[in-house]
Amino acid sequence: QVQLVESGGGLVQPGGSLRLSCAASGSIFSINAMGWYRQVLGKERELVATTTADGSTNYKDSVKGRFTISRDNAKNTVYLQMNSLKPEDTAVYYCNAHLNGMRYWGKGTLVTVSL
Repeated sequence: QVQLVESGGGLVQPGGSLRLSCAASGSIFSINAMGWYRQVLGKERELVATTTADGSTNYKDSVKGRFTISRDNAKNTVYLQMNSLKPEDTAVYYCNAHLNGMRYWGKGTLVTVSL
C-alpha cells in the first residue's frame, strides 16, 4: 500500500526556519509531481510549492524567496525548506504526490509560527 509520511513540523519563532520532509513508501513504480499544500482551519487547502519529475518548480507568491522545494528521487522524498517564517505561515502542511498514476495525500504536519 502506498503512503506518504510527513515530518519536520513544529513550533518556531517568526524569522525562524523549518524543514519538512515527505517520504513515499510502498509499491511505487512511477512518481511524477510532488508538492506541499497547507490549510488553516476554516479555509481551503492551498498550494504552497510543487516540483515535477524533471525538476521544474512552482511556488505560491507569498512564499517565493523564502521557501524552497526539492526532491530526492532515489529516496522517493520531497522536502520543503522554509526560511524567514511568518505567523501567517501557520497551518497544517500536507504532502501531495502523483504516484503510480494516482494522487496521494499525507496526513499533514502542523507548523506554528509564534513568539
